[in-house]
Amino acid sequence: MEGTQLLGVKWVFGNYWTEVDDLHAVAQHFPESNRAISANVGHSTCWLRKFLFYRSLLGSDVVLLFASKYSDIKTMVNLSEHYDMKAGIGEPFGKDYLERIRKDGFIDVKKRRSGSFDFHVTEESLMDRLGINMHEACLQIDKECRVFTIHGSSDEIIPVEDAFEFAKIISNHKLHVIEGANHIFSNHQGDLSSVVVNCIEETLHQVKGTAS
Repeated sequence: MEGTQLLGVKWVFGNYWTEVDDLHAVAQHFPESNRAISANVGHSTCWLRKFLFYRSLLGSDVVLLFASKYSDIKTMVNLSEHYDMKAGIGEPFGKDYLERIRKDGFIDVKKRRSGSFDFHVTEESLMDRLGINMHEACLQIDKECRVFTIHGSSDEIIPVEDAFEFAKIISNHKLHVIEGANHIFSNHQGDLSSVVVNCIEETLHQVKGTAS
């Protein structure tokens, strides 16, 4: 979900704030079922992962936007996210994507390997993406919300410098760079799992310490 919605077999680009509200609905449902949510964990931007054939559904774009709007969950884990949501769009869409979408009203994105149709992007959904100001959103994150950013030093899609930008503006923030890891941590899955678990456990220990 979020960022890119899966509807049957079709992917819909955009819809970030709708997905934030959907995530909030889930967050409200779990306590009613006597279940607690320790953290929101998301990786990058979902449409980009789909384009790269990486199918995890929760994107850290929506995780961060959720934290800027709601305070239900106090721990967020941001994996490999863009600081500037306008960056990187030209790669799958082409450098003249704005001219083409304003002329035709849409862009059809093709798969890299086969060249066959992959997903459809409308002008409205693209403007939704371009209208996301991650800097302003992060400034709205409650100081009691603990945000962890984890990024690979060898990320070939989103430069590790973006992670340092998040560290500058989010007040309650901790940055962990995994040396040598690429965008999807393909050769560092064990390292990634360990860091994510440690981040969540760190927050849980702090909560228990405060409660006692």
